[in-house]
Amino acid sequence: MTRLGDLERAVMDVLWDVVPGTSDGVTVREVADALDGRELAYTTVMTVLDRLAGKGMVQREREGRAWRYRPAASREAHIAQLMLDALDLGGSRDAALVRFARSVTGTEAEVLRAALGNEAGLTGSGSTGGDAGRADALTDRVDGPAGRRAAGETAER
Repeated sequence: MTRLGDLERAVMDVLWDVVPGTSDGVTVREVADALDGRELAYTTVMTVLDRLAGKGMVQREREGRAWRYRPAASREAHIAQLMLDALDLGGSRDAALVRFARSVTGTEAEVLRAALGNEAGLTGSGSTGGDAGRADALTDRVDGPAGRRAAGETAER
């Protein structure tokens, strides 16, 4: 997934914040107006939206002489893809996942546990206990049993 520049991110923030999923989208003028505080030419905003469409970040549909733009994916889907792309940068995915797990707050850890539990239920692989066992085995592989205790302590903050 392509990382976004500052202006591209600002335009995407407008689209994510302004355009509901059921909307027909917004025009270049509406995006430019929403970017108040920035002195941007209409053509600059149009160019950014055109480039974002070329990158697959936005969808556009012709309406008369204008285009209407909407995000191709949610902000959360974009962030999740960035995280997955970061895991592919090299090195050990397992080690990166363990370090990430250690950095989350207790509340965030609960969200992850619930998501893993839901995934386990959907795939028929069993209860969250299987996921916990898999996580323990992963931590043992990366840092040994002491690492599992440290990760457990962090997750319980």
